[in-house]
Amino acid sequence: MNKVRWGVLSTAKIGMEKVTPALQRSQWCDVQAIASRSLESAQAAAGKLGIPKAYGSYEELLADPSIEAIYNPLPNDQHVPLTLAAARAGKHVLCEKPIALNANEAAQLREVAGKVHIMEAFMVRFHPQWLRTRELVQSGALGDLRTVQVWFSYFNRSATNIRNDATKGGGALMDIGCYPIVAGRFLFGTEPVRVMALADMDTDFGVDRTFSALLDFGDGRRLDFTVSMQTTPYQRAHVVGTEKRVEIEIPFNAPQGQETRILVDDGKVLGGREAVVETFAACDQYSLEGDAFSLAIRGEQALQYGVEDAIQNMRIIDALFASQRTGAWVAV
Repeated sequence: MNKVRWGVLSTAKIGMEKVTPALQRSQWCDVQAIASRSLESAQAAAGKLGIPKAYGSYEELLADPSIEAIYNPLPNDQHVPLTLAAARAGKHVLCEKPIALNANEAAQLREVAGKVHIMEAFMVRFHPQWLRTRELVQSGALGDLRTVQVWFSYFNRSATNIRNDATKGGGALMDIGCYPIVAGRFLFGTEPVRVMALADMDTDFGVDRTFSALLDFGDGRRLDFTVSMQTTPYQRAHVVGTEKRVEIEIPFNAPQGQETRILVDDGKVLGGREAVVETFAACDQYSLEGDAFSLAIRGEQALQYGVEDAIQNMRIIDALFASQRTGAWVAV
């Protein structure tokens, strides 16, 4: 098996705890190097995860001719600059979400889109529970899909956390609101035409701590969601059609290496007491994402989500921020 040789930019928590170990467990990824601004930090991370090479700067990693693909989990304000640097060095890039601070910044990636593969790291699009839900929608099993409704929250008021730093693209919409947006696009199979938003701001940090949105996909179809960085941790997705609904229990942080399930309900008995449970074998959505990207690099399958998809997601986020400022519907 001709695995793709990967390098990781930074020792960010999500990379150390979730994504990099998942790449190491995948079939098509071979994590060969990790870089940090501190050689000592990179060496400690490499030792912990069993990665062969450690670099004390991002530039050194990007100059390594043996590395084919880069995973970029840096703060939001460094996504585009380092993704561009990696792509200009001939590396394919899997970049954490959101891919940029706004759509105009994301559009800079068009410069390198035809030379290497670039994908925004929405791992949920590769999880069997989401693929099955979309299959049910597309097959007509739910009737006509009318509404996708999402709640996603956690609690974080740390003054040193980048999610509470407005200068680095912090806030609830940027950090987790991007997920329900992707979910709506994924399930409806089309783009919203207009959006409306409301935010509750943290006056200490200057970021949106709770963000609610309504996205109109036309023809009576809508996505509505609330995301929050300062409420009880909880997440759920409801996918509601004219005949049945699907409830995804843990839609975004699906437990790695554990079974997951969805509930399919026709509503004949209220409370979901007769919902049919579909269970999915243990898997790791980050491993599946890494394999899909690596297979695209090897030419074994097409790249499913590229730069234009990421730019569109940022356009929607931009429109939501504009609606939140003006209190009006904003066209996408």
